[in-house]
Amino acid sequence: MTYIPPRRSDGTLQHRRQVLPWPADRPFRILSIDGGGICGILPSSLLAELETRFLSGNSIVGYFDLIAGTSTGGIIALGLAHGLTAVAIRNFFVDRDDRVFPNPNALVRLWRKARRFHRHGYDSEALHEELLTVFGETTLGDARTRLCIPSFEGVHGDIWLFKTPHHPDYKKDRFERMVNVALATSAAPTYLRAVPNNGYLMVDGGLWANNPVMNAVTEALSCFDIERHQIQILSLGCGETSFKVDASRATGGIVSWRHAIRAAMRAQSLNALGQAGLLVGKENLARIDAPETPDPIGMDDYKRAKTELPAMARSLAEASGHHIEQVFLQEPAQPYEPFPHVGT
Repeated sequence: MTYIPPRRSDGTLQHRRQVLPWPADRPFRILSIDGGGICGILPSSLLAELETRFLSGNSIVGYFDLIAGTSTGGIIALGLAHGLTAVAIRNFFVDRDDRVFPNPNALVRLWRKARRFHRHGYDSEALHEELLTVFGETTLGDARTRLCIPSFEGVHGDIWLFKTPHHPDYKKDRFERMVNVALATSAAPTYLRAVPNNGYLMVDGGLWANNPVMNAVTEALSCFDIERHQIQILSLGCGETSFKVDASRATGGIVSWRHAIRAAMRAQSLNALGQAGLLVGKENLARIDAPETPDPIGMDDYKRAKTELPAMARSLAEASGHHIEQVFLQEPAQPYEPFPHVGT
């Protein structure tokens, strides 16, 4: 008989978490990074621009108290927590992601698109090998900042949040290898196969939290003794896709709604941003993203992403960089120390 592990959510606390002290005169700064496949070049390039312009090339990780990231945003978050600069992460996407999403001739691209109707289109092992060169055997317990990384567990159909041991209640994920977390959060259906994980089956966190900003806000308020107005959020997108219900969609079927997944991701993001803004105040939420477009870059379109997105990031840095510097980069974050491991 095949072993089926228990639902992760079965272990959820049934009482309010004991909050940890936080200085009343210090903000709690959050960096939240959306998912978007190869379009992760955009937020990684924007962070790289900020490091170069305002931090003398030093890593931006030390200026945030919590980083949340989904899918490609989760890979960026893990990279920062591993000690990489955003410049190094940007270069990883630009220089090596063609091994994960190769751009062959038109005939092969057409074949791969057709294959995705019944099977994942890309080799997950290629992504595994590339991530292994970055993270090695590092675990979440080794992270240099607090992390919150969404994934989805398929055996039970359950949501899943990987978390660093930044609260005494968090004991399950300390020994999770960063490379496994990166694979689990970025296993986008039809692009990459689901990832086995100790009897579970992990799928891209974008299924339910492609924009993880509310996961981060909830994490801050449930773990620390802070007021809502102390929370300051920098939320980074991977490019907005316009989606409207026109006459054909109003009465249409599967063909008209073939981009419904993108629509759902956009709606989830707008909802999460709206909720976060209501909780912390819109003046404490900075959302930086590419302008909305009817012609989005595909999640696997490496050639177009590499060509267009670094320049877009420079434009966004020109427009918003000084505001980000003033709000987020004036003073380092509170030092982070994981809670010691006691039992399981």
